[in-house]
Amino acid sequence: MATRTDRFLNAAVRAARRAKEWSVVAAREADRLLQEARKRVESEDRRGRLKQTLRKTGRVLMVAGRVALVAAVAAGIAAARAERRGRSLPQGRGR
Repeated sequence: MATRTDRFLNAAVRAARRAKEWSVVAAREADRLLQEARKRVESEDRRGRLKQTLRKTGRVLMVAGRVALVAAVAAGIAAARAERRGRSLPQGRGR
């Protein structure tokens, strides 16, 4: 029959093994959570860069639209002046 000391040591060893198993499980879970957090950060960064690119593209398109509008108005004014003076404007190639 085991002595009280033996039973105490066996219980301590079992408790230590169980604590080790749970610490391994906790470490695995922590790694899993860390990987998920990294994915989310990368995803948010990617989303932020995409939004920034879309904003920049929108600004470029707005400026291009304004330039096209100004060019159309200038062409209209030039055509009206030429018509008043009895001249014709030179036509572009292939148009």
